[in-house]
Amino acid sequence: MSVYTLVSLLGYFALMMGIGVYAYRNSTSDVSEYMLGGRQLHPAVGALSAGASDMSGWMLMGLPGAIYLSGFSAVWIAVGLVAGAYLNYLLVAPRLRVYTEVADDAITIPDFFEKRFDDRSHALRVISSVVIVIFFTLYTSSGVVAGGKLFESSFGLSYELGLFLTAGVVVAYTLFGGFLAVSLTDFVQGAIMFVALIMVPVVAIFQLGGIEATASEVRGVNPDLLTWFTGVSGLALISSLSWGLGYFGQPHIIVRFMAIRTLKDVATARHIGMSWMLVTVLGAVGTGIAGIAYVAGTKTVLEDPETVFILLSQVLFHPLVGGFLLAAILAAIMSTISSQLLVSSSSLTEDFYKTFVRRDASQKELVLIGRISVFAVSIIAILLAFDRSASILSLVSNAWAGFGAAFGPIILLSLFWKRLTRNGALAGMIVGAVTVLFWIYAPIEIDGRTLSEHLYEIVPGFVLSMGAATSVSLLDERPKRAIGRRHDSIDLTMAGRDAPAPGSA
Repeated sequence: MSVYTLVSLLGYFALMMGIGVYAYRNSTSDVSEYMLGGRQLHPAVGALSAGASDMSGWMLMGLPGAIYLSGFSAVWIAVGLVAGAYLNYLLVAPRLRVYTEVADDAITIPDFFEKRFDDRSHALRVISSVVIVIFFTLYTSSGVVAGGKLFESSFGLSYELGLFLTAGVVVAYTLFGGFLAVSLTDFVQGAIMFVALIMVPVVAIFQLGGIEATASEVRGVNPDLLTWFTGVSGLALISSLSWGLGYFGQPHIIVRFMAIRTLKDVATARHIGMSWMLVTVLGAVGTGIAGIAYVAGTKTVLEDPETVFILLSQVLFHPLVGGFLLAAILAAIMSTISSQLLVSSSSLTEDFYKTFVRRDASQKELVLIGRISVFAVSIIAILLAFDRSASILSLVSNAWAGFGAAFGPIILLSLFWKRLTRNGALAGMIVGAVTVLFWIYAPIEIDGRTLSEHLYEIVPGFVLSMGAATSVSLLDERPKRAIGRRHDSIDLTMAGRDAPAPGSA
């Protein structure tokens, strides 16, 4: 590692830790501030924070690697994600922002479910919390794996040391700074990713002689790499596009909507967030295509396709700039890990400790438990990440499907269908999660391929979850009148009339 690269990385680490210290001093006095920032998130911070925590190492490693291997036929995942993100901003963000505040100021997704349905049994809270902890531990480990690969391939450090360095910095600023630290660091990290995903493909294509010269080089490798449908079956297309369904159920993304300052700010966040996403997705695709041309033209050996961004950043730029670009990968990885750690922590604190262990716990005690939870989840994620053979994309896809199928239909129905009952929500959540796990791990093969290889598990999970929630609700007794009146009040608020007071029924 050159001195210049080291300077860039140390500067990045120092900035992240500085933000953590700032947040620790300004916004960790009670559990609501620690977990949700007091609902005072600026729309620009909320948008970039949601984008950065969403895309993670997948944007700079997973997607360019998939494009490098399969060409434009792998773009359909990105198309599905862009469409899903837009619908998430349009449908879920505004209503969730209002509903969670009206529902007795719910600060976590399990908390919202319990208060939305007035569930005195705590069953919704417990089941949703279990889903969060299981799938987020998996999800967090994917980010730690990406960090280990980065330090090994770029700096010559051991994979295991990379795991601890990546997780260590994230845990430090998340543990002390809470939601404010996570959101501010995500904002900075999102800005770094934005710049990096413009610089790398633009400079690479320029070095290769322009767009036409790059395309010509790729055609020389395989003309099919520049076609969108070659080798893409109907089921494969559905699987790729269905990634967009996952957005409706991702706790680390939709929690940002709950924290934005006002309903009006949600629209501003949508414009900023979608602009950021379009540019970065195009940059990631361009990186993968430029990587194919560069490797073919220079006869470079690239053992791991998921490191194509790293290769281009190191061979095309001065080490000082290269260090900045490596920091962009760390930014992508860390932004997601920190968000997932915080959501897992909030679930363990609010939905387990406060509900079942100490209902009268002080705010100071709850913040302490939140910090202990951050540390505990990170340790488990590191242990899982010791399996270095794990693909970043496969780990992310499993967790993404789990949340999308378990929570997505329930979030949508909770926000838009007054008739949904507690039992319906519970049935949908369980059916969605179990279907995804069955689809991934069942020892069933068709024509020598697993179920997941035929159809992405989010599709059957989402459909069966929606069906179970709807059918059980229609067979169930109607919700209490107070629940129905509160739901009606949300419709009035969205129409700009008679805004309800928080906690009103």
